[in-house]
Amino acid sequence: MIPGFAHWIRAAASVCLGAVSLFDFTSCTTLAHHQFSEPAAGWRTKTGQLLYATPGRTLIGDVIVRFAKTGDFQLIVSKGPGITLLSLRQDAGFAEVKGFFAGRGWTGPVQQAPPPLRGWLELRDQFLSAPERKVVRYKTGDETFLFRF
Repeated sequence: MIPGFAHWIRAAASVCLGAVSLFDFTSCTTLAHHQFSEPAAGWRTKTGQLLYATPGRTLIGDVIVRFAKTGDFQLIVSKGPGITLLSLRQDAGFAEVKGFFAGRGWTGPVQQAPPPLRGWLELRDQFLSAPERKVVRYKTGDETFLFRF
């Protein structure tokens, strides 16, 4: 073995281990895990159809909407069994969006949501303000959401 080579390997390994540990530690502190409420007694559940339209896209899909008086909200849009297009969980200040329509997905404070997701995140207020409606129509910008339950 080359003299000093083993020392160099140990030093490099220590630096790498330190960097990985630091990354792990800082990642945990910057990516805070948000705990959403799970549906329970008192939550309303609605199932039906959603027509989502923009100038370049129209979609008709199945929808499940769940919400609570506390402001917790869930929305799942699917196209046939097992094909989830959008899954949204939201409370008063935080949201998580997954699925084909969300691209890589997004999690964070509602006020910091990317522009393409803002219309979806505004739906929570529509359902909480009129929970008995059989038809919910909401238009924002060039997006139109039409729910039929």
